[in-house]
Amino acid sequence: MTDTTDRAVESAPKLTADAERIAAEVLGQDVGTDPFVAAVRATRMPMIITNPRLPDNPVVFANNAFCRLSGYTREEILGRNCRFLQGPETDPATVAKIREAVRRVESIEIDILNQRKDGDTFWNRLLMAPVYDTEGMLAYFFASQVDVTIERERLTGLEASNASLMAELTDRLRLQKEQERELAFTLKAARFGTWTLDITGCQLISSETCKEIFGRPLDQPFTYDDRLAAIHPDDRDKSAAEVARCIADSTDYDVVYRIRRPDDEVRWIASRGQPFFDADGNPLRIAGVSTDITVQRRSEILSAALVELSDVFRDTEQPDDIAFAAARIIGETLEGSRAGFGEIDPASETVTIVREWSAPGVMPLEGSFALRDYGSYIDDLILGEEVCVEDARTDPRTVEAAQALEALDARAIINMPVMENGRLVSMLYLGHGGARQWRPDEVVFIREVAERTRIATERRRSEHALSALAASLEQQVAARTSELQTAEDALRQSQKMEAVGQLTGGVAHDFNNLLTVIRSATDLLKRPDLSPERRERYIDAISDTADRAAKLTGQLLAFARRQALQPEVIDVGQSLRVIADMLGTLTGSRIVIGIDLPEASCFTNVDPSQLDTALVNMAVNARDAMQGAGRIDIAVRSTDRIPAVRSHPAVAGRYVAIAMRDTGSGIEPDKLERIFEPFFTTKDVGQGTGLGLSQVFGFAKQSGGDITVESDVGHGTVFTLYLPQVEQGAQATIDPVGEGVTDGHGTCVLVVEDNAEVGTFTTQSLAELGYKTVWTADAQEALAELAADATRFDIVFSDVVMPGMNGIELGKVIRDRYPTLPVVLTSGYSNVLAQDGTHGFELLHKPYSVEQLSRVLSKATI
Repeated sequence: MTDTTDRAVESAPKLTADAERIAAEVLGQDVGTDPFVAAVRATRMPMIITNPRLPDNPVVFANNAFCRLSGYTREEILGRNCRFLQGPETDPATVAKIREAVRRVESIEIDILNQRKDGDTFWNRLLMAPVYDTEGMLAYFFASQVDVTIERERLTGLEASNASLMAELTDRLRLQKEQERELAFTLKAARFGTWTLDITGCQLISSETCKEIFGRPLDQPFTYDDRLAAIHPDDRDKSAAEVARCIADSTDYDVVYRIRRPDDEVRWIASRGQPFFDADGNPLRIAGVSTDITVQRRSEILSAALVELSDVFRDTEQPDDIAFAAARIIGETLEGSRAGFGEIDPASETVTIVREWSAPGVMPLEGSFALRDYGSYIDDLILGEEVCVEDARTDPRTVEAAQALEALDARAIINMPVMENGRLVSMLYLGHGGARQWRPDEVVFIREVAERTRIATERRRSEHALSALAASLEQQVAARTSELQTAEDALRQSQKMEAVGQLTGGVAHDFNNLLTVIRSATDLLKRPDLSPERRERYIDAISDTADRAAKLTGQLLAFARRQALQPEVIDVGQSLRVIADMLGTLTGSRIVIGIDLPEASCFTNVDPSQLDTALVNMAVNARDAMQGAGRIDIAVRSTDRIPAVRSHPAVAGRYVAIAMRDTGSGIEPDKLERIFEPFFTTKDVGQGTGLGLSQVFGFAKQSGGDITVESDVGHGTVFTLYLPQVEQGAQATIDPVGEGVTDGHGTCVLVVEDNAEVGTFTTQSLAELGYKTVWTADAQEALAELAADATRFDIVFSDVVMPGMNGIELGKVIRDRYPTLPVVLTSGYSNVLAQDGTHGFELLHKPYSVEQLSRVLSKATI
């Protein structure tokens, strides 16, 4: 035993025999054989024994494990109170609990933060218990020590985590409660009624809002049977079927239906829910919400009715049909018993109903009715005020006539007055068989339908009246237009003939000269002593003079537009040369005409006669501007644009420009913009129609060109006609004949000519040339000859203008019946040709020579 132990024993008070034995065994004074003592010494669990009988309860025993735990040697431990292990971080409260246990001589198990010799702290789990001797006296305190630092650190971490989790859980619970309160408020504020339907037991759990939606008291139960009973009979099957479908398909429950509340009000409900199933797929419940969509549904129904009403207005022609359709839409939409329009006579206070809509089982009204028999509300209607009676039995205006109204299935009524110029003329009425509260939106709907229907019916009546008037006006306008067109045609033709009339003097002079030559030559040919040379000379003179006369008449006919005219590619310079003589005749001998043509020909695709007419009109305008004396210069050039003219920009392209310059008085600037207007003229009254330059302007525009004018007052004017330039094409030849006469070689010609002299001369001339001829006086005789034997004829030569069927019509018939038989036409004047053309037939103009006739027939039979 160590000295320290000896000192502890020596200082101990008097012990009992048993206590001495324990001290000897435990404290090592006696090696003994007690296995418990041996275990205490050898165990790895730190243990100490204190002696409370000694002052300050010092440690009297410490095993090796405790020395290792504390870092102190046994010598440094024994004889000291255990407080030497306490440090500044040791909890005083824990120390107090230990001291109290020692004082009370009680066992204690407690964790205390101690401090090792090196200053490190550790958590020590102290298990202290008193030890008594056999006499029941306190002998020692036995204490085991366990280092629970790691456990305590883990516990501290767990406690911190637990605290954090608890804080988070608390926050989440608080947030969940807030969200639940918010959701409950939102559902209540939005009028969403929540419900849960237990499928197995058909038990319904519903919120207060859900009960309110169905009009049920909040303090009374609302069962599934109550819900089914509240659903409109027409929608009950639909709701039940949706429950079955939701469960069968495992999809959301979604249905819209009507309910009838205890106060008999019908409302629209939308319900949506979700089914829930157990692990085996068996349905458990459906949870969802219901909301009142009556306002939305009513708005949709009224809007759809207005759309249908618009379709009626668009597709219905008769005003009465429109009014009836409007009444039907109102009655069906608002589930009334009858609806219609009635014409009102304010003086007699009667309403006349022609046709009304009525619900099934309700007899429609027809005829006149005294409004006073059904109440005093006629006074309101006369003032233009709406009449809304919710119950005829209680409304002061109808209480005395309630029975009469109920007999008409109209216990509740709305009468909407229709006013014109402040006067009541009709009303739109709606009746309902029972008492009914008219909602503001229903009144607005009826008012709008009434107003729109009145406008639509009046519009349709106006349209019918306008249509009848328009038909009458169309007939009048057509007649006046025809008359105006005839007058314009006559006026335009007279304008052309005015120009022809201006030619009359010169033409008469030229014709008299030609006739003089012919008359003189024929007189000389009668002389018996005439030599062959002179005879030949006189015959040639007659022939040349006849050609000149034919040319002159051809120009006159072309100018008067009485020949077959059509656009063709022409050489502008050549056309100008041909018409130059006539322009000279037209303008007179005191006006010099100069023509400047380019070396290269300029071609355009226009009607030659219209071009000639335009040039004549321009020449006449120049002549009048110079008062019959002066100079006209005509120049033809190619150009690549039409300059800007009359507020129009320049137009690029290839054009032929025909400029006609005069030395006249010029045109004032304020009149330049109007000179191409029809009937506008600067000449004195009776000296011009104002159509000459208008014709030139129209011809230029129709041909794809234009006309410009430049004028210098006192010095003259230049008109430039622009026509589209084209490439040279195949030009029409004036005559397909050349010099000489061809032999007929027995060719058989069917001659159709109504003039006997011309027919006789033609057949004789053809016979002289070797042709065989058959002469018929009209088309019918010609067709009869062909029907008899068409194979004997080689060609048909027909005049155009004949009684009955004309030459064009005859040629078409022959072309259809005898496609290989050629037809040649001849005419000196034909309005048919001028309007319709030759239709592909060869044409020989009268007068013609024998040589020309022979050449045309030879060409046609090749």
